[in-house]
Amino acid sequence: MHPRPGSHFSPDGIRIAKEVLDYISQRRSDFRISTSCGGPILLPISIKPPKPTDLQLPAGDYVIFVSIHQARYLSTVHMGMVPFFMDEMEEEPRIRCHEF
Repeated sequence: MHPRPGSHFSPDGIRIAKEVLDYISQRRSDFRISTSCGGPILLPISIKPPKPTDLQLPAGDYVIFVSIHQARYLSTVHMGMVPFFMDEMEEEPRIRCHEF
């Protein structure tokens, strides 16, 4: 799916929480917001590479690539989009998202 003609993306309309900026800076990587079964998820590009259709959101010295499917609904990038591993003792850990 491609963006609709006339639809404009303004990074100024999306706020990035300071905790997310710190998280990205500590990991020294660009990130991507994509769609998951639980909603938008923020992953390093080493796990979820950007697509040519992604929009770019400056995040300090790094970039957050935003799926065009998420961009229209996004107003804030927050820690609830950052997955964490739970149940580390399981043979196949599952990815969960922070609850906010």
